[in-house]
Amino acid sequence: MTAPASAATAAGCAAPDQAAPLPASIDLEKETVITGVVRSAQGDAVPGAYVRLLDSTGEFTAEVVTSPAGQFRFFAAPGNWTLRALSRHGNGDAAVTAGRGVHEVPVTVTD
Repeated sequence: MTAPASAATAAGCAAPDQAAPLPASIDLEKETVITGVVRSAQGDAVPGAYVRLLDSTGEFTAEVVTSPAGQFRFFAAPGNWTLRALSRHGNGDAAVTAGRGVHEVPVTVTD
């Protein structure tokens, strides 16, 4: 569930830069990408939120920190996933059933 080694990394963090474009080497016919933006209840992007990827049983799989524009991205296997965002603006969950390709999933956090 990690990004390809060629992906740019965020400063001080091993996670890929969440705002970087998908690497050209990604084959969306074979890969599953779950991406989106974390927003507050007022619709503002939430930078620095922790977004967790939980599997269909609720087990923790991965975590990234959102970009300054609230963006996040996971490379995952096809299946049922829950995204859980934790931030100073509150917390929020979103569910996704992901197959091959890119899946845009917004997550709203509330107090």
